[in-house]
Amino acid sequence: MARDREPRPPGRDREARDERREARPEGRPRFRLDQPRAPRRRLLPEYDPEAFGQLSERIARFLGTGRFIVWMTVVIILWVVWNVTAPEHLRFDRYPFIFLTLMLSLQASYAAPLILLAQNRQDDRDRVTHEQDRKQNERSIADTEYLTREIAALRMGLGEVATRDWIRSELQDLVREVEERRDVFPSATGRARDVGDR
Repeated sequence: MARDREPRPPGRDREARDERREARPEGRPRFRLDQPRAPRRRLLPEYDPEAFGQLSERIARFLGTGRFIVWMTVVIILWVVWNVTAPEHLRFDRYPFIFLTLMLSLQASYAAPLILLAQNRQDDRDRVTHEQDRKQNERSIADTEYLTREIAALRMGLGEVATRDWIRSELQDLVREVEERRDVFPSATGRARDVGDR
């Protein structure tokens, strides 16, 4: 069965579609593409990774000191002595020391990831430092090569210019030649050969 419909003008279909787009169920906001989305709520609390990394490095540094080992040894000795010698009703961890074992396991389970996090941060810093050193070395090598080329060009240019040492050596050669000629031709204070020979 065909339903009888009235023919709509061509512009009315477009208007009906636009009205349906605008009409949204309550609670669903209309998303705009020209604006950034609002941040979503997270189930986990937010934290500053840099501050957490610095804290983990401090803890890892403390765990690697002799002071930590001494304090840990003192606490374990006091724990064992208290739970062996104290009256029965004051002991909180009986002989197999299960609670002490649990505490030491808990401490180790937190210490290992904190130490790894501190090592990763140190590796990142070392990587950045090595990269900066490599770039600095490349710049130094480029500067050295440039200076070497400039010095070679100056030497080639100076090869054609009279230097002080070259002029001094030429003057010394001329003085030597003049002295040799003086020995070949004696001075005019003696007898005047030129006059008698004429």
